Amino acid sequence: MKIAAMGAGAVGCFFGGMLAKAGEGVVLIGRQRHVDAIHAQGLRFESKSFDTRVHIGASTDPAAVADADLVLVCVKSVDTEHAAEQMRPYLKPAAVIVSLQNGIDNACRLEAALARPVIPAAVYVASEMADAGHLRHHGRGDLIIGTGEGSAQVAELFNHAGVPTVVSSDVMSALWGKLILNCAYNALSAIVQLPYGEIRDVPSADAAMTAIVAECLAVARASGVTIEGGAESQVELIRRTIPLGQYSSMAQDFAQGRASEIASLNGEIVRRGASLGIPTPVNLLVVALVGLVEKRRRMALH
Repeated sequence: MKIAAMGAGAVGCFFGGMLAKAGEGVVLIGRQRHVDAIHAQGLRFESKSFDTRVHIGASTDPAAVADADLVLVCVKSVDTEHAAEQMRPYLKPAAVIVSLQNGIDNACRLEAALARPVIPAAVYVASEMADAGHLRHHGRGDLIIGTGEGSAQVAELFNHAGVPTVVSSDVMSALWGKLILNCAYNALSAIVQLPYGEIRDVPSADAAMTAIVAECLAVARASGVTIEGGAESQVELIRRTIPLGQYSSMAQDFAQGRASEIASLNGEIVRRGASLGIPTPVNLLVVALVGLVEKRRRMALH
C-alpha cells in the first residue's frame, strides 16, 4: 500500500515512520528543512527502545499524494482547509483519508472541503521534532479510528506496524476525551513553556486543570456526548498518561514560532458553551492568555 502523510511534524513523522519502519511505502509531505534532512540521511526516529534512521520518502509538494492509497492528514487544525485545497486535485478516487488531528471537527471540515468521506481518529502519542528530520518519541502511540470504508484495513495496517489501533463506532467520545485532555494541559504548558511534570507539581495549576476539565465535561454532556467519570477522574487519567517530561504540542508550536491551535481546543469549548448557555470562564481565560501571548510575539517581530 502507498501511504502519504500530509504534514511532516511530530504526528506525521511518528505514524508515517512506524509504517515505513514496518516496510510500507510512505511519503511525508512537509516543510523544506525536514524534507532536506530526510533526503540527506533518512528520518531519525528516536524512541525509548530504539534510535534508528528510517528510510522514507519526503516532499514539499502536495502532489505527492497522487499515488497514495491511504492519506493521513496530520496538519494543525488551523491548516485543515488549506491542506484540503492543496490535496484535492491529486487525490485518487479510491484513496482512504484519515484525520490524525487535534480537535473534534477536523474530519467533518475535511469532508466538506473535499466532498468525500474522511475517517476521524483520536490520536494518543507524546512526540516532538527535536531537529530537522529528527523525531523524538516520549511515549504511547495508539489510535482509535471511526468506522467507514477502509477502516478495518487501516486498523490492520497500523496494528501490523506496532501501532495499537481499534475501530470504534463511538469515536466522537474518544475525540472529546482527547479534546478535554488537550484543553486541560496544552495551553498551560505553552504559556509557561514547562513540561507536564513541572506543572502538576504546583497545586494551584493542578486545581486549574480540574476546573478546565469540569467546564469541558459540562459542555460535552450538554452536546450529547458520553464521557465517563467526573473532573477529578479525568485529571487522574491525565496524570497517568502524560509523560512527566512532555511539553505540549502547543508549547512546541510556541517554541518554533508557529500559530497555536487554541481556537480548536479551549476556544471550541468557549464557543459551544456560549451556544448552549453554559458558562466557561476558566477556558475563556486560557483562550485570552494564549491570544495575548501570541499578540506579544507578533509585536516582537515588528
